[in-house]
Amino acid sequence: MRTMDKVKENTIFFLLLAAVCSTVFGDGEWGASIPSSLDALVSSCIVIPCTFTHPAGHLPHSRLRGIWHLSDKRNEIIYHEDKTKILESFKDRTDLKGNLGENNCTLEITPIKDHDNGPFCFRLEYVRTDRNEPTPEKFSFADQCVEFKMLYTSPEPQLTQLKSAVQGKPYTVTCSVHHTCPLHPPTLSWTLGTADEIAVKHESQNLGRWKTESILTFIPVEKDDYTELTCTATFNGGAISSKSLTLYVKRTENYNHIIIPVAAVVGTAIVFGLFCILMVKKYKTRISELQRQDGSMWNRMSRLSRSLNNVNSKTSKPRFPSPKSHPKSYNYEQDLGDGDDYINTADLNVYGNI
Repeated sequence: MRTMDKVKENTIFFLLLAAVCSTVFGDGEWGASIPSSLDALVSSCIVIPCTFTHPAGHLPHSRLRGIWHLSDKRNEIIYHEDKTKILESFKDRTDLKGNLGENNCTLEITPIKDHDNGPFCFRLEYVRTDRNEPTPEKFSFADQCVEFKMLYTSPEPQLTQLKSAVQGKPYTVTCSVHHTCPLHPPTLSWTLGTADEIAVKHESQNLGRWKTESILTFIPVEKDDYTELTCTATFNGGAISSKSLTLYVKRTENYNHIIIPVAAVVGTAIVFGLFCILMVKKYKTRISELQRQDGSMWNRMSRLSRSLNNVNSKTSKPRFPSPKSHPKSYNYEQDLGDGDDYINTADLNVYGNI
């Protein structure tokens, strides 16, 4: 009987223990979400996103303790709330950014050194208060650890332009860079533009990876053609990288190359035509004046000529007809025998000596 009673007591004890363990460490309820690999820029910082679940549900932060350690050496701790337990090489460089009461175990490491390659794992300690002597119950998420890929040169920013630059029209170009330090993101600067023309945004790409963008929108002018547009990224810790593009500014589409020559030709033709009209009019006026002057002179000369003719006709002597004009039957001697013996010798000289 005693044996049976002892078996029953042991069975009840183990059932109660299993029930308690199932409540606290229930199968399938412990878990963590941690990226397996991240890029870490030496001298900058890195933020490891981390969330976890546990069967106890939501517990106050004071009853939870988060620990980060090397994957194969749990005693080599890189973060602990008791700083005396942290490895000397990680002291004052690690900080738990998440609130354990909200199941957030995010860790920041700054600055990154070239030996911080990991892998690093997270372990949770749950302090139970239902016992006479509270002792923490620990659970290590050894299957969810992160390893760093060390970067010794800063990532180069990328430049994106959706369309070509046109003179006098808004032009947009985007500079973006990827990083793993969202608490101290890189700053992006331009060789053109003002603060009012620049918009900056930060967005998460996936677990632990972020992208910072600087969007520049300005109106290019003619002098911007063939100039270098440069975006410079300055990372936390002082690392710098840049990327440039040559800005080609298209002229505003117009017909000036046609309108201007045509307008010049038409203007020249109009001016030349007006000049010709004025010259023709001037010469016509001159010719008319000359014609009037010539007509009046001719009239005066004609009148003078007629006057002279009249004077000459009055002062000239009468002329006798030529003897040749008399008919042959005419007898000159008979005329002389008429008793008139006067002979004008002057008249005889007119017709020659007889």
